[in-house]
Amino acid sequence: MDADFSVELASDDERLEIPWAAPDGSCRYADLKNHPELIAQIAEAQREPILAEFLKAVNAPGSILQSAKCDAWLSDDISPEQEILGLPVKFGCYVDLCFCDERRFSFSAHELYARRITELLTRAPEIPTSAEFLIRRCHFHEGASERTGFYFTFYLFGFGNDEQSARRQWHIGLQLVENALRQAAR
Repeated sequence: MDADFSVELASDDERLEIPWAAPDGSCRYADLKNHPELIAQIAEAQREPILAEFLKAVNAPGSILQSAKCDAWLSDDISPEQEILGLPVKFGCYVDLCFCDERRFSFSAHELYARRITELLTRAPEIPTSAEFLIRRCHFHEGASERTGFYFTFYLFGFGNDEQSARRQWHIGLQLVENALRQAAR
């Protein structure tokens, strides 16, 4: 598995608000950590049961993380870096993750955790899967107050000759990442 992390903290880089809501009101933040039953309202989780299982694990009571947003998709848009695999299809997802405690306000905690995760994932078997963790800025709204901290956008892609093989690699990769997230928390 190819795994890496990077930092995106420039003023024009993406950032996240928690809680958030789409401008048209079509979707919004669901606190799955404190209300796991809300997973039934996450369209992406209903469409992709494997993603739903990952979200349940990430938001489980013993986890140091919680999710904020996610999506999953199939694509034949292969980047030049991905062409080396020689596979025409990818199935991917992203999940925005943040720490559940004061570490959410510590850049060094994010960097250390991202290093641990990517080190663990680079030891995984060579499979046509790539994972990337981006450290970004997040605005946490708690009542009338706001604090600026950080979060991870985690991307995972599984590659294959067709949708079925790409999904299979994505599924294996998601299981490896779930395991790495748990191990890196120790």
